[in-house]
Amino acid sequence: QVQLVESGGGLVQAGGSLRLSCAASGRTSSIYTMAWFRQAPGKEREFVAAIRWSSGSTYYTDSVKGRFTISRDNAENTVYLQVNRLNSEDTAVHCCAAANSWRTFWATTPNWYDYWGQGTQVTVSS
Repeated sequence: QVQLVESGGGLVQAGGSLRLSCAASGRTSSIYTMAWFRQAPGKEREFVAAIRWSSGSTYYTDSVKGRFTISRDNAENTVYLQVNRLNSEDTAVHCCAAANSWRTFWATTPNWYDYWGQGTQVTVSS
């Protein structure tokens, strides 16, 4: 089992930045990929970014490219999401997820992930 705990969300003005963290514990050696998803009120959960736990390779959804950066600290078993130039469409609960199976493709739907955190709220005010 893997446990995930997010932190770093909050209320920020449009154009501002936040750094979200996701601390993993338990059988972290089983993790192949970590990802961030988000869910706005009344909308489906959507993929934001993913990172390979061993290599550090990354993948982003188009709407956040150039604004968000995913990174990891293997020693601390933590994944980060630096979110810049926030706008109202970024308002959502942001959750991290972990996959314990290797895949050759980037998994961008929730069903491919095995463990989930509770999420951290990001609210952008205009």
